[in-house]
Amino acid sequence: MRSWRLDRATSPGQLDLSRATGLVSSIGADDSNALAAEVLKLLGDIGAISQCTIFAYEFGNRPRTVSVADHRGGRFLRDVADTYARHFYALDGNQKIVSSARSNKSGDKPGAMLVLHQQTSEDIANEAYRAACYRQPNVSDRVSLLVQPSADLWLSVNLYRDQRFGNYHPREIALIEAMAPLIAHAARHHYAICGQRDMPISHLMLARLRGLCPDLSKRELDVLTGVLEGRSAQEIGDAMGIKATSVVTYQKRAYRRLGISSQRQLFALCIGAGKV
Repeated sequence: MRSWRLDRATSPGQLDLSRATGLVSSIGADDSNALAAEVLKLLGDIGAISQCTIFAYEFGNRPRTVSVADHRGGRFLRDVADTYARHFYALDGNQKIVSSARSNKSGDKPGAMLVLHQQTSEDIANEAYRAACYRQPNVSDRVSLLVQPSADLWLSVNLYRDQRFGNYHPREIALIEAMAPLIAHAARHHYAICGQRDMPISHLMLARLRGLCPDLSKRELDVLTGVLEGRSAQEIGDAMGIKATSVVTYQKRAYRRLGISSQRQLFALCIGAGKV
């Protein structure tokens, strides 16, 4: 597993104008998966890239799937992405980059840098994560392009290599680096057009709660998301892979941190001017 900051493209690469035009035309498209599909077309010369997912990490919430594309077609990759967002994102090296950026003191302004992160199947210690997101989708390696449009937002464009071809070679990494700025800017502009429109109300509410209580843990935030979405403790537990009794424990702990004692007060806190 490795991460590196891309200050400039290290190779001029070969840019097919028709593919670049397709990528630009997918920005803001009604088809949510058009952008990821055009990224795959743009990188067509790297034939072993078989899948692309684009996630938005918003206000410290679990990632939201923005766009997916799989050469096999169908719903399979969307289901894999949803499984990742529900159960495994906290184990991802991408999350470490996003989390560390919140305490970054380097003075970099949002949008000023592009970070690339490579994570192979061998880098993942958690067997369930490796099975669900690498082995079952036939993935051996992944390179992610991470761009930060604003202080509370990161976008991740993930490029997955087909298991038959092993891990990425240096020449292929160089080609991805050459195209990375174009892809990252396309993702950033697509989000600027569609991001707020597609963002669930619960994400905006959760952003307010994080602002009021930065000490809320990831588990507590995931439980509060479920509560704000109107799901039962059993439904939240099924989505998180924990027992309903554990959901109740996390909910009570979060309520204590927020200084509230009921779901009604939780909603009032999300839309009000302060604690109730």
